[in-house]
Amino acid sequence: MADMAMFLGALLIVYVVPGPDMLLLLETGMLRGRAQALAVAVGLAIARAAHVTLAALGLAALFKTHPWAFDVARTVGGCYLVWLGIKLLRSGPVSYDVAGQAVAERAGLGPALLSGVLTNVLNPKALLFCSVLLPQFVSPALGPIGPQFAVLGVILVSLGLALDVLCALAGGAVGRWMSASPRAQKIQSRVFGLALIGFGLRLTVAQRPA
Repeated sequence: MADMAMFLGALLIVYVVPGPDMLLLLETGMLRGRAQALAVAVGLAIARAAHVTLAALGLAALFKTHPWAFDVARTVGGCYLVWLGIKLLRSGPVSYDVAGQAVAERAGLGPALLSGVLTNVLNPKALLFCSVLLPQFVSPALGPIGPQFAVLGVILVSLGLALDVLCALAGGAVGRWMSASPRAQKIQSRVFGLALIGFGLRLTVAQRPA
């Protein structure tokens, strides 16, 4: 029980620290609506499930034995975040219908889901986090390793999804509140755009795993 409390505490600390995932959720909710933000949350959950699977297979060790793989992953992931930031800087005010719903919210959810997947899955540090954290709470004395890893993975993904949904709903609520101010929307776009570019640049210079 104590180990589970430590595991949940570690996850909460990581999830509540602002990063590109949280930024993307808030930006999407504020500027494109709640439905789009929830699609991003599902995409992030899919990416985390992929990271847990890769960590269980031991593929994170590839970054240590082949440093170039880490360099490629961080460069691609960083460039993707920079591209998202530039795209946001160039975007205009959000259009709303007579019911106060963002027009973009009625668009297809596929692109939003894909952006959630790519933002997380292209971050090699997310895979390293899973590969470092999960084994610390797995013990042969407690039974087969596989089921333990699976349970911890489900908890990791589920807790992340729950917090992401809260961020998505909060972003959507703020977006509706600020819908009457194109100036406020423009400021939001610039702030979030510059922040995404900053996260992208920081990822491209991330240190290789020791």
